[in-house]
Amino acid sequence: MGKSEGLSDGVVRKIILSYTYVSVWIFLSFTVIVYNKYILDHKLYNWPFPISLTMIHMAFCSSLAFAAVRLFKIVDPVALTRRVYLTSVVPIGALYALSLWLSNSAYIYLSVSFIQMLKALMPVAVYSIGILFKKDAYKNNTMLNMLAISVGVAVAAFGEAKYDSWGVLLQLGAVLFEATRLVMIQILLTSKGINLNPITSLYYVAPSCLAFLSVPWLIVEYPKLRQRSGFHFDFAIFGTNSLCAFALNLAVFLLVGKTSALTMNVAGVVKDWLLIAFSWSVIKDTVTPLNLFGYGLGFLGVAYYNHSKLQALKAKEAQKKATPADDEA
Repeated sequence: MGKSEGLSDGVVRKIILSYTYVSVWIFLSFTVIVYNKYILDHKLYNWPFPISLTMIHMAFCSSLAFAAVRLFKIVDPVALTRRVYLTSVVPIGALYALSLWLSNSAYIYLSVSFIQMLKALMPVAVYSIGILFKKDAYKNNTMLNMLAISVGVAVAAFGEAKYDSWGVLLQLGAVLFEATRLVMIQILLTSKGINLNPITSLYYVAPSCLAFLSVPWLIVEYPKLRQRSGFHFDFAIFGTNSLCAFALNLAVFLLVGKTSALTMNVAGVVKDWLLIAFSWSVIKDTVTPLNLFGYGLGFLGVAYYNHSKLQALKAKEAQKKATPADDEA
C-alpha cells in the first residue's frame, strides 16, 4: 500500500512540474511579445527599430550562452567542424535573423491579437515546406486540414479592423522563414545527429544571426539612429527585455526536455488566446466577431493537426513495442 502511495505522489509531482513548466513558458512568451510590442509601437515607447532590438537580444543571448558554455561549464559544447558550422549552422542563423527581423517589424503595423491569428499558419508553412524538401509525405487529409487553417486565418484577416497590408506581408514572411528554419534544422542538423539545446543553439546560432542582421542594420536603421540625437540607451528597458528573451529560451529547453514539443504546441494555443484577450482588454486593440470566428476555425484546424500528430506518435510507439515481441515469437 505504501508503495502505491509513493507511486501516486510521484505521478502528482510529475504533473505539477509539467504544469509549472508550461505556466513559466506561457508567462515568459507572453511577456516577451507584449514587451517587444511596447518598445516598438509608435504610440507606446516609440522606438521603431526592430533590427536594432533583435541585435540587442542576440548580443545579450550570445554573451550569456558563451558564459554558460565556456566560463561556467554549465552546458557542454557540441563538437562541430568548421565545414559543418558553415554549411549547417550559418544558414540556420540567416533564416533565424530574417524571421526575427520580420516578426518584430510586424508589431509596428499590426495589433498583438491579429499577429497571433496570423501565426496560426505556422503548421501550414512547416508542412508545405516539408513536402517541398521531401521531409513530409503529401496526404490528402493533412492538406485539407491545412486548407481549413488557411481559410480560418483568411476570414480573421478579412474581419481585421486595422488591417495593414505591409504588416501582414512582414508577418507572413516571418512565418515562412521560421518554418523554413525548422525544416532546415531537421535536414542540416538532426539528420546528421547534431542535437542543440537552446543554450548551445544560442551559443552557435546567435553570433551568425547577429552578423547577418548587421548588414540591413547598417543600411536601414543606423542612419535613422544617428539622426535621433536625443535618444539615450535605457539599460533598464533593454536589459530586462533581453533577459526575458534569454529566459524564454531556457523555458523552451525545460518545457521540451521535461515534457514534449507537442505539449509546447498545445501550450502555444493557450498562450495565443491569452494574448488575444490581453490585447483586447488591456491594450484596447479592436477584436471583431469575424476575427474571432476566423481564428476559431483556424484554432480547430491546429487542434486537429496536433491531435493527429499525437495519434501518429502513439501508433509509432506501439509499433516499436510490438516489433520485439514479434521477433521473440
